[in-house]
Amino acid sequence: MKPVELTANQPRQFYRGGGALSEFLGVAAADEFRPEDWVASTTARYGALDDAGLTQLADGGLLRDAILIDPEAWLGAEHAAAFGADPALLVKLLDAGERLPVHVHPTREFARRHLDCRSGKTEAWVILGVTGSEARVHLGFARDVERDEVTRWMAERDESTILASLNAIEVSAGDAVLVPAGMPHAIGAGVFCLELQEPTDFSVMLELPGFPAIDPDQALLGIDPGTAAGCVARKALSATELGRLRSAPRPLRDAVERFFPDEADPFFRAERVAPQGRSAQLDAGFSILVVLAGEGELRTEDGDVLRVARGTTTLIPFAAGGSTLSGSLVAVRCRPPAAPAAASDGLFAE
Repeated sequence: MKPVELTANQPRQFYRGGGALSEFLGVAAADEFRPEDWVASTTARYGALDDAGLTQLADGGLLRDAILIDPEAWLGAEHAAAFGADPALLVKLLDAGERLPVHVHPTREFARRHLDCRSGKTEAWVILGVTGSEARVHLGFARDVERDEVTRWMAERDESTILASLNAIEVSAGDAVLVPAGMPHAIGAGVFCLELQEPTDFSVMLELPGFPAIDPDQALLGIDPGTAAGCVARKALSATELGRLRSAPRPLRDAVERFFPDEADPFFRAERVAPQGRSAQLDAGFSILVVLAGEGELRTEDGDVLRVARGTTTLIPFAAGGSTLSGSLVAVRCRPPAAPAAASDGLFAE
């Protein structure tokens, strides 16, 4: 199997953006409600009645269906034994033209109990660029919050109070932020990021005003408000805990660094690959390569060569074997969990 160069996959969203995304991909600007590219996605939009969100291959078929036919070739025998035909990963390029509403993603335990799904939605961001005065993220409560407060905020949709209760964090290109499931958060206007997450589209919206495109019936995932409030991590984040969630790349091997702390490994992994005139070795494994800057070549052990450059997104199947990335470029290699998912959600799950 050979690496697969992907085209943009931009399902319609409830918020505006996409200018920086279109420029990065080198494509004509889509309408302003398509600010995300779901890269190598086998995850459909929540509540979608069609294939929205699913990646289509060059032959017209869906990546999801191709993996179902031969999961070991795409994912590797060890991964397939643990997760079946599920890559256990969703990758997005996300360009927020306006602040996203404060929301929460369920933990695995909550998803198993109330949504009949083994995956929750821990996620993480690699910041690619920021513009404007609102280029920040909001993450976790700044003080302990009672459950009845959360329930009241959800009922009243008190957006100013909800947003003010969170920690505001200034971000810049190169920052990496881990967002454990259950943690309330919002991405500010002007933030362009690469997002890795568990393979679901589950969100519990804590505010709705200003976002008329959100279907109120889907805003709580079909769960009653009292139950939905139970997925919110309500303890304050200390400065030390916030520091654990933000990370800078750290060396892994020659020309390769890792972005996230070890606590992210049961959910996903991300590597910064920067050959800069040398060669970086990539071991065999299902992965998604997003080139952030420059250009070069991806060469597999069978001799297949693919030219890559800023804005290209490439899916590397397990059966393509090990590969070498060379050239004056910087890329992010997005990878599934390092091992079978543990029962715990880790970090700050309640």
